[in-house]
Amino acid sequence: MSETSAQEPESYDVLVIGGGPAGTAAALRAAGLGARTALVEARRTGGTCVNTGCVPTRVLARTARLVREVRQAGEYGIAVTEQPVDWTRTVARVRETIERVQAAKAEPEKLADAGVDLVLEGRARLTGPHEVELEDTGRRLRGRSVVLAVGGHSRRLPVPGAELAVLPEEVLDLPAIPRRLAVVGAGNTGAQLVTVFAALGSEVTLLEVAPRILAQTDADVSAAVQEAFVAQGVRVRTGVAGIASLERDGEGVRLTWTDGEADGGQERSEVFDVVITSTGWPASLEGLGLDAAGIEHTARGIGVDEHLRTNLEHVYAVGDANQEAMLVQAAHREAEDAAVNAVLGPRRSRRHELLPAGGFTDPDYADVGLTEEQARERDPGCVVALVPFASMERPVIDDRTRGFLKLVADGRREQLLGAHAVGESAVEVVQAVTTAMAAGVDVAVLARVEYAYPTYSAVIGVAARQLLDSAPTSYEHADQD
Repeated sequence: MSETSAQEPESYDVLVIGGGPAGTAAALRAAGLGARTALVEARRTGGTCVNTGCVPTRVLARTARLVREVRQAGEYGIAVTEQPVDWTRTVARVRETIERVQAAKAEPEKLADAGVDLVLEGRARLTGPHEVELEDTGRRLRGRSVVLAVGGHSRRLPVPGAELAVLPEEVLDLPAIPRRLAVVGAGNTGAQLVTVFAALGSEVTLLEVAPRILAQTDADVSAAVQEAFVAQGVRVRTGVAGIASLERDGEGVRLTWTDGEADGGQERSEVFDVVITSTGWPASLEGLGLDAAGIEHTARGIGVDEHLRTNLEHVYAVGDANQEAMLVQAAHREAEDAAVNAVLGPRRSRRHELLPAGGFTDPDYADVGLTEEQARERDPGCVVALVPFASMERPVIDDRTRGFLKLVADGRREQLLGAHAVGESAVEVVQAVTTAMAAGVDVAVLARVEYAYPTYSAVIGVAARQLLDSAPTSYEHADQD
C-alpha cells in the first residue's frame, strides 16, 4: 500500500461520485447548503451527455439537417450544387463543439467557486459504507453522506461476435460514412443515428425486437416517425425475434437475425459495412465496490426509496445509477433533491410526473405526461385532439408539414394529461405545453392564450380549442373573469 493510501482518509460531509450533470448538480447544491463537499470523477466533468452522448449526437443531427436543407434550397430559388459530406471535418466539428460546450459550462471553475473539491484521479472504488479509494493515486476519501451519480454505459449484445458492432459512443471513430449500415435498437439513440446516416447517404436498415420503434412513446408518434423513416428509404424491421450473431465477412460485418412471426420467422443474414447496436443503458457499476460497501443492487442499477436513498440511509443514487428516469433533466432534479436530503435529512421526494423528452430525428418527436393508451386506462372518458402540422401556416411556409400535435385531457376537458408531437420544433412545442401543465393551466385557459403568428407553438391553442369543441360549458367557464 502506498504512503498516500496508508494515511487517514480525508473527510467530507458529502462525497459525490461521478462528474456528469447529476454529480455536478449534487455537489453544487450540497456546497451551497454549507456542506464540505468533494466531487470525484475519473478524468473530466460533463459525463456521457457532453462528451460522448447528447452533445455529439445533436451536432450530427445538425449536420444531417444542413444536408437536407441544401437539397431543398432549389425549391426556394437558391442554386446549390450538392457536395459530398466531409466526414473527417464533420467529426472535427463535433469534437470542437464538445470543447466549446465544456468551456461554456465551465464546471471546474463553478465547482471551485462554490468550494467543492474536484478530484480527478481515476475511478473511485468504495472500500466501505463511507470510504472510497482512487485508482490512480490510492488516495482515500470519506463521506458522512455519499451520492452515487456514476451514469450509465452502452450494453453489448450477448451474442457471438458482439465486439464487431459499433456502440453509439464509438460512432465518431468510424473512418468514413458507411455505404450499408445496420442499426440494432430503435430507442431514442438508435432512431437519431438512423436519421443522421440516412441523410448522409447510407443505406440504413433498422432492426427492433419490440413491435414498434420508439416503443416508450405514444403509438401515434411511433407510427409517424416510422412512416417518415420508410419515406426516406430506411428499411425498418420491427418485432425481430432475435439477433443471432455477427461475424467478419471481408471488409464488412455479417449480421444474422431471425424475423418475428409476423414476417415469417425466417433467419436472415446480410453483410453491412457497419453495424451499430443501441440496445440498453445499464448503470456503470463495474468496479465501483458496491458489495464491499454493502449496497444492494442488480445488474442494471441501484434501488432507491422515495428519498433517493439506497438500502444504506446515508448513500444516495441518482440519475442513470438508479435506472428510474434516464434523462439529463431528471438526473439534475434528482441530484439536487438527494443533496438536500444528504445535508438536511430526508425531506425531498423524487417526482417525475412531468418529464418532457424527445429526439432530434427527421422529423423530430417529443412527449410529456401520459400516452393516449395510458390515459384511457386511467380515465376511459378522456378526450384527444390531434392537429396536423399541414393545417398550420408556419409549417406550410417552411415546407415542414409532416407531423402533428396531440393533446390528451381528462373527460371534463379541464386537465391536460399528456402532449405528443412529431414534426419541426416538436420538442419546443411540447416543452411549452409542459410549462402550462406544471403551472396548472387548464384546457380552457390554454385555449384563450394569444399565440404569436405565424409560429409552430400556435398549434397548442388550436389543439386546446379542439378539445373543447364538444363541451360548450367549458367555453362558458373560459369566459369567466
